[in-house]
Amino acid sequence: MKIQIIPCLKDNYSYLIIDEENNIACVIDPSEAEPIIKYLENTQIELKFILNTHHHYDHVGGNKELKEKYGASVVGYKGDKERIPEIDILVSDEETWIYKNFVAKIIHIPGHTLGHICFYFYKNDLVFTGDTLFSLGCGRIFEGTNEQMFNSLMKLKDLPKNTKIFCGHEYTLQNSKFCLTHDKNNQNLKNKIVDIKLKLKAGFSTMPSTIKDELECNIFLKSHNVKTFSKLRDLKDNF
Repeated sequence: MKIQIIPCLKDNYSYLIIDEENNIACVIDPSEAEPIIKYLENTQIELKFILNTHHHYDHVGGNKELKEKYGASVVGYKGDKERIPEIDILVSDEETWIYKNFVAKIIHIPGHTLGHICFYFYKNDLVFTGDTLFSLGCGRIFEGTNEQMFNSLMKLKDLPKNTKIFCGHEYTLQNSKFCLTHDKNNQNLKNKIVDIKLKLKAGFSTMPSTIKDELECNIFLKSHNVKTFSKLRDLKDNF
């Protein structure tokens, strides 16, 4: 399975998951259609599915155009069927969604929004976390509660340590500053920051991270209770 990282808008990422055996692809959270089309137009890859982690426009903005152009089916959480444009396939928490070599467990991870899900391609050790878990951070809480976000992060925290994380935005360097402020003696974090800066300087994405990296470096995953997490989330909102 090949992952193509596609920058969109100002700092969003969409991801093409390419099944090279069958020459088909899914796109995760197409903020806009044009960069996806630009990548696909010189290939023989057929876009079959659009997978949405949540309903925010910067994650679904390309749904309509991509569906019209390629006939792709939109997959999203059943609780957001009224909010995800062009939705075709409704998925539920703990369901396994399968199409040929695409096999993803759906995990409901509310907090940022009430209908937020991630797509965990467990056979490939990949998870697409949208705006819930960022590298060295977590999403703002717009619709849910601190407790919901904490519990959602705990679900992700329990995934195998070698799982690669692909999140919705390039926030890693800014997130690292907050982590370092509250975890000054973390050598793993300092090493990761060096790597982040080298990647960005070379024009690369900081994705993917891994569950192992985030357990070692992400201050939010070091929270052991809702109270600690809530304090950190409030501090980050005003950082």
